[in-house]
Order: sequence, then structure tokens, then C-alpha cells
Amino acid sequence: MIYPKPADGQSYLINSNNYRQLHQVAEVEPNAFWLDMAKRLDWMQFPTKSGNWQFQKPVSIKWFEDGVLNICANCVDRHADSTPDKTAIIWVNDQGTITTYISYATLLKEVNAMAFSLQNLGVQKGDRVIIYMPMIPEIAYAMLACARIGAIHSVVFGGFSPESLAGRIQDCGAKVVVTANEGIRGGKLIPLKANVDKALLQVAQVKKVLVVNHTSTNVPMVEGRDVVYAPNYNQAVVPEPINAEDPLFILYTSGSTGKPKGVLHTSGGYLTYASLTHQWIFDCKYDDIYWCTADAGWITGHSYVIYGPLANGATTVMFEGVPNYPNPDRLWKIIDDLKVSIFYTAPTAIRSLMQAGDEWLQTTSRQSLRVLGSVGEPINQEAWEWYYHQVGKAQCPIVDTWWQTETGGILITPLPGVHDLKPSSATQPFFGIQPVLLDEQGHEINDNSAEGRLALKASWPGQMRTVYGDHGRFEETYFSQFPGYYFSGDGARRDDDGDYWLTGRVDDVLNVSGHRLGTAEIETAATLDHSIIETAVVGFPHAIKGEGIMVFAISASHTTHNLEELKAIIKNTIRSQIGPIASPDEIYIVKGLPKTRSGKIMRRILRCIARSEFEKIGDVSTLAEPSVVDHIIGIVCAKT
Repeated sequence: MIYPKPADGQSYLINSNNYRQLHQVAEVEPNAFWLDMAKRLDWMQFPTKSGNWQFQKPVSIKWFEDGVLNICANCVDRHADSTPDKTAIIWVNDQGTITTYISYATLLKEVNAMAFSLQNLGVQKGDRVIIYMPMIPEIAYAMLACARIGAIHSVVFGGFSPESLAGRIQDCGAKVVVTANEGIRGGKLIPLKANVDKALLQVAQVKKVLVVNHTSTNVPMVEGRDVVYAPNYNQAVVPEPINAEDPLFILYTSGSTGKPKGVLHTSGGYLTYASLTHQWIFDCKYDDIYWCTADAGWITGHSYVIYGPLANGATTVMFEGVPNYPNPDRLWKIIDDLKVSIFYTAPTAIRSLMQAGDEWLQTTSRQSLRVLGSVGEPINQEAWEWYYHQVGKAQCPIVDTWWQTETGGILITPLPGVHDLKPSSATQPFFGIQPVLLDEQGHEINDNSAEGRLALKASWPGQMRTVYGDHGRFEETYFSQFPGYYFSGDGARRDDDGDYWLTGRVDDVLNVSGHRLGTAEIETAATLDHSIIETAVVGFPHAIKGEGIMVFAISASHTTHNLEELKAIIKNTIRSQIGPIASPDEIYIVKGLPKTRSGKIMRRILRCIARSEFEKIGDVSTLAEPSVVDHIIGIVCAKT
């Protein structure tokens, strides 16, 4: 099914006319295109150089390298001067009982105070600062304050364990941690300061801990190290001149070795790309109320909650809570209350709210919505259709975005006023982005209706520059398998129209009797039946096929169907959608899947279980629900 783009009569920033012109300029004259895009920022010294990069070893990536600017001044000061009373951030607390409107003038005052506090703790340009906080305004203040003084921040999601926190502190050599006494999430208190205390028993280099009192709970303070945050609004901190290639932040992401990678992003190129993609992809205009539900601890929160929207002078919503607390209509009520017009969330959230039932939608109107977005993983067709028809009432185009922590911003996506929509397809590359499909030997597959490994043959301003402290790992991970290309690690297919469909990680491609099958494709097929909420598919050694197919599934109908009926539903649905070759060999109905706090399914753990390699599972403390691993092991072992 294809859903045509909205009628040309609607006013979109990018439409079918200027799209062709912009696309041609970006393709033919990329350096001129990106220098022109850099004009959206205020520079202390405008760059004369555009992109300077090579993907062959030694890999080097630079953008706007002779430019000088300050990221905080671009996100805060210039808007505080031009539109001081405009709302920059709307914050909604976990309970939904407090809504705080923060103007750009107030944001400047708060960020300035946080910057002064960091300077008083000895933080200087180039120092690393760990930010381990709940989704409260102070997390934005801390990030922007670091950018103001030239410090490099590394935000660690507040759900990570003390061990994970300690590893990140040690890897980046942070000297200061900014945290809160407690966080609140889904009605539960998160002992953030206590976690910091435990982490710092394992690492010694941290000199100061700045503690924001978010709740009324008193927490132990270490004399000489811990400082309660008390903002001083009387001291001005002048934005530090920053070279475009100076680091802005380090963000840790999972690696195949088990050791997280410190993805390093720099300043001028990153902000140019984040602000451009935010404005054009979401069609964000002056009066829009924009809401991305991501936590600031993830790249989506960096690019599309904080930096992109604020650089554009937009109004961005920050939400402390979770989608289904206290009820599954929480997100829809916030949309109505705040008149949200642009809504960007993850398939995991969409599926969980779809499972809760349409009756929770019916308590709200959602009339303010005009653009919807999806991020984090390929969205299955059933969830896409529900999102489009039920949430958006078939009136809101969906920008189904593909990108990564490493890319800094969205690379492939439909544009609301340009592309026809295909459920589950990320469609077309953004301006200046040059994706290719490669075969196993690294040759480009130029035909449409092709499938291969998704790579990029040209750089873009938002691209990561290195793995912090380990450039060799950067080269090995992203550029060694296919020299001359940035390899995303994802597989994709391209249809007859040239639109891209993500098929999952390449290491999640199964080889069954000589047939290559993407796990994402099998998972999508399985969830087309309404009784199946979510699935994860992995391979395991098979004596005849070489690799068998194992499905772990969560069902909404476990009370009305017996296990064998559910397994038959899954098997028949997959067979009917893909064919007998994709018929699962083993199916397990489980109560949950091993996921990170951001909702990513850890298929590596499931592969270990499928292969009875339990000793390779490793630490599961950073999962959203660590107990689910023992639950799945118990079910699998009970059968064997």
C-alpha cells in the first residue's frame, strides 16, 4: 500500500519544486551546498572550507575546519536576543501534575548559571563532564553549559547501572559528574546519586560531583567532593570561541566486542546537520509545538530534543515519564494539552500503546497533530498503519527515519511534502547523503530491486569523527570491511522506485539452506497477526539447513489461546508472508524480550540462549528488565 504525499496546496518548507533543485545542487556541488547550509548558524568566523575527508586509512573527517562559533550561543543567546519571550522548552513531569514553560530568556539565565557553577568546580575547555540525570530541564542546562564553556559532555542515561556509569567515566577521563539526588520514572524513584557514589568507588579521577535536588529526599554528600547545585544568576559567562572541529560531546553506544564505543561528535558540522534535518524533515515552523519523546541520554535526545530544535529557535517538549504511566493515554493527553503539532517517537512505544487498545486513543482528539515521526528501528507494517490511521487519523504524514548514533542526524527519510509514503520504508536519502548497497565483496549494486549492505560513499557534516581515545577501533569498525565506504552495519533493500527498506543488522541476516533471510523481515511478518505483539528472531545451528530460525514472541492473546495455537499462528503467518523457506524451526512464547533502556532488543543475548552458550551472555544489569533473561533461559531449557 502506498499513501500519496499531501496535496501540493499545503505549505511545506520542502515541496516537490524546491526539492528537485536542492537535491541537484547537493549532488553536483556538495561543498557549495553545505557551506550555504552553514549560514543557518551564527559564526564568529565563517568557514571558507567545506568538507575535507577520506574514507581510506588513515581515515580523516573534517567539516568547516576554519570556522569558529559557539554551540550554546546558537541554541540560546541569539534567540534570547531576537525572541526572548518565546517558549524554548515545555517540561512535563512524571506525574503529569506540573507543566513548566521555559522561555529563551529564562533558558539563557539558567544555562549561564549552570556554566558558572561548572567553572567554579574547575571545568575548563576540553575537560570531559559526565551528565547522569533524569529528564528534567537541568539536563538541558548542563549540556548547553558545557557547550558554552567548551567542555565536552558525555550524557549517560539515568537507567544505567553504577558499573556502566563507572566504565564510561573511566573511558573518557571525566573529572566532574553532574547528577540529581533522585530521578522519577513511571512513578518509581531512581537512586541516581547513590548510583554515582557506587560508581566512584570503582574510579578515582572524579574530583567534583554537582547534585541537583530534584526530589525532597536527602542523600549522603561526600565532603570536599559533592556540591549541591545552587544557581547564581548574577554572574555572566561569555560563550567560548570554539573551532568547528573541536569536540562537542561523547556518547557511548554498544559495540560488538561488548565494550561500549565512545562516539565523538564535533561542533560546527554536527549543529549544522542537526538543525537542518530537524527543520526540513519535520517541517518545523515558528509556531509548531514539537515533541520528540527520546531521553536526552541517547543520540535522538541530543539531536532532536536539545540541539536541533533549540538551534532553530523552536519550542521543544521534554517529558520526564513513560508512555503508559499512569495510563496508556498519557502521550495522547499531553499532545492535546500542549497542542503538539509534530510528534516523534519509537516503534517500541507505538507497539506498546497499540497493544493497550484504541479505547485509550478515544479519550483524546489529537487534532493539533500534523506530522508524525518514527525513530530507533524499522517499524513493522501493522504498527505503521495503526500510527497513521488511528493516531494521525490518516491526516499526518509519517517520517520513518533511519540514522544512527554515529551519523549524528537522519540520513534516509521521506519528506512530508515530497514523498509518497510506504509503510515500513525509510524511502529516500536526505540532501547530500549518498547511500549505496554493497555485495559481500564490496561491489556497488546499482540495480533497483536489490538487497545488500548499506554503506555511505561520501561524508556529511553530522558524521562522527572517531571513537574517543581509539581511532584504530573507529577505522576497524566502520571502514575496514569495505575500504572507501562508511559501513553502517545494516542491511537494506531498494525497490523498483529506488526507495530503501531497512532489513536489520547484517549480523542479523540468516542463511537458511542457502537463502539469505533478514530477521527484521521475519519479525515483521510474524507481527502482522494481531495476537502477536512483538517478536525477535535469531539463528541457531541446524544439522540440515545450516542455520535454523528461532522465534521469541510476546502475545496479547496468551489467555485466550494455548501455546500450540499461538505457535501455529506465528508459523502460518510467516509462511504466508514470506514462504516455506522462512518457516520457524523453534518458537517460544515469552513474557518479555531482553532490551536496553532505550528499547533496543539485544539479539546477541538471544543468540547465546539459542546456542546454549549461556556463559557468553555476560552482564545483563543494564537491561530494562534483567530478570527476563532467566525467564527465557528457563523456557528454552524446559523444552530441551
